[in-house]
Amino acid sequence: MTERLASTAALAEAVQEAVLGTPGVAFLRPGLADLLRAAAPLRRSATASPRSSAVRVSREKGGAGWHAEIYVVLRRGHRTLDVTRELHAAVTKTLDRLTGELSRVSVTVTGRV
Repeated sequence: MTERLASTAALAEAVQEAVLGTPGVAFLRPGLADLLRAAAPLRRSATASPRSSAVRVSREKGGAGWHAEIYVVLRRGHRTLDVTRELHAAVTKTLDRLTGELSRVSVTVTGRV
């Protein structure tokens, strides 16, 4: 794995932790790969890090900063606007702390439970 891919995967994992630590977030939106992975018997080692299609971190075009796309399901009883603002702030802070570069964050709410 190249250094760039390793750093992107590490950033995605850190962003995922920041998202799941935000009050009002029920869970990350499961994608098709996540659903298939859940249906198949686990054959991975216990040390493998879980990856989710609900968190995507990529380099901006031209290499000027990072872009994080997040797809979440929220808990009822929390204002969507408040939670998405907190998510945006938490992810921006995480990316700034880890990269020291500007970042763009997109939050999409796919449901409420």
